[in-house]
Amino acid sequence: MVARLVRLQARTDYVDEVYKVLLDAISDGSLSPGARITQEDIAEQLAVSRSPVLQALRLLKKDGLVRDAPGRGLLVAPLDAAWISHLYEIRGALDSLAARLAAQRRWKIDQGIIENGRMVAKGRNVTAMIEADVAFHFAVYAASGNPLIAETARSHWVHLRRVMGAVLQSSMQRKSIWDEHAAIASAIADGDATRAVDLSERHVRMARENLIPRVEAVLAHRQRIDRPDAIVSASGVTRA
Repeated sequence: MVARLVRLQARTDYVDEVYKVLLDAISDGSLSPGARITQEDIAEQLAVSRSPVLQALRLLKKDGLVRDAPGRGLLVAPLDAAWISHLYEIRGALDSLAARLAAQRRWKIDQGIIENGRMVAKGRNVTAMIEADVAFHFAVYAASGNPLIAETARSHWVHLRRVMGAVLQSSMQRKSIWDEHAAIASAIADGDATRAVDLSERHVRMARENLIPRVEAVLAHRQRIDRPDAIVSASGVTRA
């Protein structure tokens, strides 16, 4: 899939914005695993200098989202089902801990987060769906009262966003995901730590069981249609 990146508004420091644009493109599949990208092409598409692009790409490389490509430039790192499974093991432990601590505090998760999630789940904006899901889980982390949970989870969610983006375009689980979120929030507000943990563990387990086979299917499909030597050009078309 070819990425069409939107030009940024004029300002002096673009690193965070460039990073976010590229992260979203990688997460929603616009920049698919194996897609080759160059500093020059990204700078031209975004209408910025090469310096913030270089810094943003370094951050993405540090996060493990891009890697050096043969020849010149970089390529989007491939997804790996085993690695994803490990990520969900860590996420499951953190989510359960956060749910238990939040329930002990009888915290009330902002219902606006759930309402927004249900709304965007009906649409086709994958980035909005990812952001809504992330917002809910980080609200639970914040509700735990332990800031180290969110800090620890943040690096894992960079990769979890990619998993979600790889399947949300065609997933039939959108409504049930937000039903599960609502149930977790209700258990937390009721102060029922046991139920909150059970629901959280089930939510992560179901996500893991549903997403990994779908990611494998998506990857198999992309391997058939993607050209490994494609470069994203300024015009939004691929070239060798």
